[in-house]
This record gives sequence, C-alpha cells and structure tokens, in this order.
Amino acid sequence: MKLSKEDRIRIIEKSSKQVGPSVFWSTVIIIVSFLPVFLLSGQEGKLFGPLAWTKTFILIVDAIVAITLTPVLISFFLKGKFKEESANPINRGLEKVYSPLLKWCLEWRKTTIGLNVLALLIAIPMLFRLGTEFMPPLDEGSILFMPVTLPDISNAEAKRILQVQDKIIKSVPEVESVLGKAGRASTATDNSPISMIETIIMLKPQSEWREGITKQDIIQELDSKLQIPGVVNGWTQPIINRINMLATGIRTDVGVKVYGQELDSIAAVSERVRTALNGVEGVRDLYVEPITGGKYLEIDINREALSRFGLTVDDVNLLIESALGGATIGNTIEGRQRFAINVRLAQEYRNSVERIKRIPIQTASAGTIPLSSVATINFTDGPPMINSENAQLRGAVLFNVRDRDLGSTVEEAIEKINQEVTGLPEGYYLEWSGQWENQVRANQTLQIIIPLVLVIIFLILYFSFNSLKEAFINLVTIPFALVGGVFIVYFYGVNLSVAVAVGFIALFGMAVETGMLMVVYLNEAMHQLVALKGNSSDTITKQDLRDYVFRGAAKRLRPKIMTVSVSLFGLIPVLWATGIGTDVMLPIVLPLIGGVFTSSIHILLVTPVVFEMTKEYELKKHGKIEIYDVKH
Repeated sequence: MKLSKEDRIRIIEKSSKQVGPSVFWSTVIIIVSFLPVFLLSGQEGKLFGPLAWTKTFILIVDAIVAITLTPVLISFFLKGKFKEESANPINRGLEKVYSPLLKWCLEWRKTTIGLNVLALLIAIPMLFRLGTEFMPPLDEGSILFMPVTLPDISNAEAKRILQVQDKIIKSVPEVESVLGKAGRASTATDNSPISMIETIIMLKPQSEWREGITKQDIIQELDSKLQIPGVVNGWTQPIINRINMLATGIRTDVGVKVYGQELDSIAAVSERVRTALNGVEGVRDLYVEPITGGKYLEIDINREALSRFGLTVDDVNLLIESALGGATIGNTIEGRQRFAINVRLAQEYRNSVERIKRIPIQTASAGTIPLSSVATINFTDGPPMINSENAQLRGAVLFNVRDRDLGSTVEEAIEKINQEVTGLPEGYYLEWSGQWENQVRANQTLQIIIPLVLVIIFLILYFSFNSLKEAFINLVTIPFALVGGVFIVYFYGVNLSVAVAVGFIALFGMAVETGMLMVVYLNEAMHQLVALKGNSSDTITKQDLRDYVFRGAAKRLRPKIMTVSVSLFGLIPVLWATGIGTDVMLPIVLPLIGGVFTSSIHILLVTPVVFEMTKEYELKKHGKIEIYDVKH
C-alpha cells in the first residue's frame, strides 16, 4: 500500500496524538515512581542516589523526545510502500500463539481471574518467607581477618602470633598474598589496641582456584586452621569493615552495645549477652569487646620518703619519663625529613618490675638511691580501652552472620536476649547496632516510600484517564507484577534488601507503562464499536463487546510485545554477569525480570477480561458503555 505525503502525515499525526500522551504519561509514572528513592539516607542513599538521578534525567529527556522529536523522525524515515502488520512473520507467529490464548481467557473469564488470584495468594506467603538483610553482601575480592587476643598480650607475643597466622594463611593455595598488622597505625583515627590484629588476604583470580571451591569454603578452611588458644577469629572484608566502623562504631556485621556507668558491671552484662547469643543459628565470630583485663604499671610515690631525701615529685616523674618513655635530646635532619632523638634506658634495664625498682636516683644528701626507696611499684588491672557514646560508658558484644539471613538471625537473637538477659541494673541498657541498625532505618523509610509510590502512580493514572475505574484497572497490574518478582527472588535464594526494594519500585512504573498501552488500544476499539453501532444496549451485544475487545488486544500486539521485550532483553544479560558489583546488580534486576514477565501475562490476558467485564456491567446498569478519550 502506497500513501500520498498528505495521507502519511495525517496518519502519523493521528497516531501520535493517540499514543503519544500515553507514552508520555507512562514515562512520567516511571520517573515519579523513582523519586521516592531520593528519600533513602545513609549507605543506601549514597548507593542508589546516582541510579535514581541517572534514570530520572534519562527519562525526562525520553518523555520530551517521545512527544516532540519521535513524530518528526517518523515522518522523515517512514516512507515508501507500507505493508500490513500481518505481513511481518514475527507478528504473525505471535498472533497465532496469542489469539487462541486470549479467546480461551475471554471464554473462561472466572477461571482466568481465579488462576491469577491463586498465583498472587501463593506469592504472598513466599514473600514473608524470604530472608531479610540490609544490603546484599558485595564480594570485594579479598578477605579481612580480624582476630582479637587477650588485652594484656605483649608486643613480642602479638608479633609471634601474627607471623604464625600469616604463614598458615599463605599455605592455602587460593591466597595470593597476605599482610598483617597488630595495634594501630601512627594516626589519631586508628584506636586499635595491640591485642587487635588486622590481616588483609588477597586472593588469586577465581580461575586459579581449586575446582568447586567458593570464597566461603576458603574462609571456613582458614578458620579451621587458625584455631589458636586465646585468639577469637573474626572474618569480614576490608571496605565494608571500614564503612561499618565509621558509620556505627562496630567492626562486625552486628553488635549489641551495652551502656552503663561502671566498666565492671558493663563487662558482666556483656558476658550474659554473649552467653545468650551463643548457639543462635547464623551467629559467627562471637566475642565480647574487652573492657577489663588490661595491665598497667603503677608507680605510687611516697611523699614522706621524698622529703627525707630532699626530692620533689617532679624530680621522680622526670626520671620515670626519661628512663621508661624516653626524653628528646635533639633532632636529626635527613633531607626533607626531621626526626626527634630520644634517649631512654636499654630494654634489659626496664623489662621487669624488679629492674625498674632498681633504677637509680641521684640525691643531694644521700647519694644514689633506688627508685623503690621513694615509690611503690607494681602491676594493677584496668581497662585496656575506654569507649563512650552519648556521654555514657559503652561495651559491645560483636558477631558476624553467615549461612543465614541477617534479619531472622537478629530477630531470634533479640528474642533470646529478652528472655535470658533480664534484671539489668538501673541505668544500664542494650542497643543493637551494625548492619541491623541500618536495616531498621531503611525498612522504616521503605514503609513510607512504597505506599507513596503507589499513591503517586494512582494519581497520575487518574489525571491521565480522568477516571477512577480506568486508573484502577491499570493499578491492578502492580500486584500481579509483584508475583513474578517474588517468585524469581525466592527461587534464586536472594534475601529481601534495599536493593530488592529498589528493583520492585522500578518494576511498578514499568508494569503500569505496558498496562496503559493496552487500555489505550482497548478504548480505541470501544470508539470504533460505538461509531459503528451506536452507544446503546439495544444495538451492542455481548458478542460485539467481545469481538472488539479481542480486536483491541490482539490486533495491536506488536507495540505491547516491543515494550516488554526492550525491558527484558536489556535486563536478562545481568543474570550471566560476573565480577565485582554483580552481587548488588542481581537483586535489583531479578524483581524487574520476573515482574515484567508476569505483569505482561496479566496485561495481555487478564486486562482484556477485566475490561470486557467492566463494559458488560456498564452496558447492563446504564444502558451504554462509558467512552474515555484515548487522546487524554
């Protein structure tokens, strides 16, 4: 069929007016559905904020291009001899499959709706059986080993343990290199005691690993080999460890902070918490942050003895400072660097209490006397480190979660602590922190965001169609999109997280987009029916309604399939993606893929059924069908 230029432009203009507004509004719905993602804060806000900004700007341009530039480009490139849609072999094949299915669904309407409702009812308990977590764990490609030893460990023993551990770790074939440190770096931002060891383990490329072994297998093998008495093992990853420490002050996945007024009481409560947590499924690397057991050298000066020897407290303090800690006597300059020169007693003269007692002090009247003549010297117990938050002393019970989802693990732990850790002293209380703290905050935000998304989508649909009924028909697509998303997330074994929630938020807009196209074409078919037979129950039969509903659904199949295919073909490759970052991408994409699939089935098969039943009801009650202007 060959058209003149005037006819071609007229048809393009008519089609653009018909479909353009729907495409524009459906794009606006996707934009607006993503806007509440900006309400996310903390780590999740920083992670998904750029995604929301990028998608928003792209879709704003897309909405403008869809109603301005696209019709112009069509007028330039859509020329020559035009073929019927049936001439396209792919379209013919799709219609051969779709038409019998649609006819069956229109014939067996209650069964069709019942099957969809049944799928929804199955999905609801599956949704509640899913595990929960804050964010999907990102595989950083390396391991951070953070064992904790006794607080009073000596430098020499910490060095020995560190060397033994590094040697054992390097013996595992998958380990490329290992670097460990004990204590803290020369910076005020690192408050690690000498009893805390950090070892970064770099792994070889996965292609060089033993067949069938995973990263979790490597961690379990290392953990079994590194069972050293007096050392509590801890396993995490370098980046997430730093994020946890900066954000929550907890260096493991989860921690129970114990607040109070006395360190001894805090230590006792912490031990009760540790005992309650011991045995909870999923709890790993459990230990109490040491707040007692530190050793201090106490030098108590006898002021009466000082007066007999003609000495002052400053004289003794200056001697102790220079003999044990070192006194600066000058500087040395090496190029652009300047170093202080410190002098103190050699190690063999200060490595025991007895030798320290014999440190000589020069007096004016009695000559040289030992330090023990004017001071009592011994070791005393004290806190290895004092932590405080909110103007209160704070201890912590720390643990990681492995082989189980974070949400159910912590919920069981909370229940067990509430049962076993009772009767806390007045002024003492517990607070959960770490990833659980982030998860609670994110869940509270999502409980506001997701209903807000649905309300916004419904309002846009209403203002688009100027009909609550039409808006509701489109909105019903969302629960059935949820079905596919839940099914695929469940069978992939992915836990519910902020990433999955963002995927569902994106799915809502995409599902409504395809549903709007279907409703537009069904309304167009009703226009054609009314134009041919008039708008009256006397002239329109149920068979007429069915025929034109079938025509509106089946004869415009290609644009609907194209809309769905673009989404699926763009997302499915992520399922086979590998490498760092796919851990976060997959939970976002899975709800989209599953949801687009089931929402498409609902839109193509169930929406025409619901639309036909609605028009039959209108015809029976009002004697005519309500016609909505598809141009909006």
